[in-house]
Amino acid sequence: MTTTPFDSYRPPDDKGRRRRRRDSGVRGSVTGAARDLAKGGRSWLSRDGGGTREAPAVPDAEFSSYYGQSIVKPVPWDHKISAYLFVGGIAGTSGIIQAGAAATGNHVLQRNSRLVAMTTVALSGAALVADLGRPERFLNMMRTVKLTSPMSVGTWILSAYAGFAGVTTAREVLRLLPARGPLPALTRVTDALGPPSTVGQAAFGAPLAAYTAVLLADTAHPVWHESRRELPFVFVGSAALASGGLQMALTPTSQAGPARRLALLGVGTELAAMHRLEEHLADLGIDEPLASGQGSGKLRLAKGLAIAGGIGTLLAGRSRLLSIASGAALATASALTRAGIVEAGIESAKDPKYTVRVQKDRLEKRREQGIVHDSTVTVR
Repeated sequence: MTTTPFDSYRPPDDKGRRRRRRDSGVRGSVTGAARDLAKGGRSWLSRDGGGTREAPAVPDAEFSSYYGQSIVKPVPWDHKISAYLFVGGIAGTSGIIQAGAAATGNHVLQRNSRLVAMTTVALSGAALVADLGRPERFLNMMRTVKLTSPMSVGTWILSAYAGFAGVTTAREVLRLLPARGPLPALTRVTDALGPPSTVGQAAFGAPLAAYTAVLLADTAHPVWHESRRELPFVFVGSAALASGGLQMALTPTSQAGPARRLALLGVGTELAAMHRLEEHLADLGIDEPLASGQGSGKLRLAKGLAIAGGIGTLLAGRSRLLSIASGAALATASALTRAGIVEAGIESAKDPKYTVRVQKDRLEKRREQGIVHDSTVTVR
């Protein structure tokens, strides 16, 4: 008798057993197998083989993903992009603060907001170049203007804002230096360019604070793309409370009234928009990355700090210490919000179930609208 490696799955039977099985016929075998299954036993029809029968060569199929790969390729982003989103938002809203302070004659708030704007826009550009890997890649994006690309438009917004911020900041720095040598001539130039630069910086400030939300929502990552209507409000509110919080910490309380009001407006906007975003994703069934994913802890802490900082802002009318603590809490909340949303979006792209679930919902809605014999998945 010869043996093969498959004999471990089906041991050889004796001749009498094989003869009885042949004589019983196929019909009897099927009837007996059905009777065994009805009694809760095992038979050659069941998946587990049963006794000395042959075990299945292929297990039950369970869908996970296509060849173990995610349907959407996650972006290779890390903390540098989170920092880019955070400081870019502060720069944008600081440009609005400096314009308001210049219009009302609040020179201390004007100076501080302009210095913060220039510092943060420089840090934003540095974080972006660090993520790109080489500085020339940033310059290559400026060879053309592509209105359908949020990255291309954002690059020009960032560059234009930095140009106007450079003029207004130079004007403030020259005022702090002694008027010697060529400085008076430079001061006259910056004074002449000051008003249009102030307006230009404010005009590009709001787009700078909001365009990064459009950049995220324009990708195929489920959490980012499905929150495309709420995410800009979250980012603008987060930027407002962060820049307002920084000015609360840097500016005396007697002159930081506009910054406190902006911070409170940002707290209300971010909390309301974030609540609406979470509800929308929960209705779609893809809120797990926000509720229990890798970035959920950051988002919960950000919400707590935003509430605590908002309460402190209301009570910090004359307390310098409370104003600094509240401003620091608000700035930290903004940074955690950006980092949590970035991590949640990347996590949603790694798991194919979030992509498939949204696609199936869209297909069902098309069928409910009377579009049959069509399996095309379209964006709502």
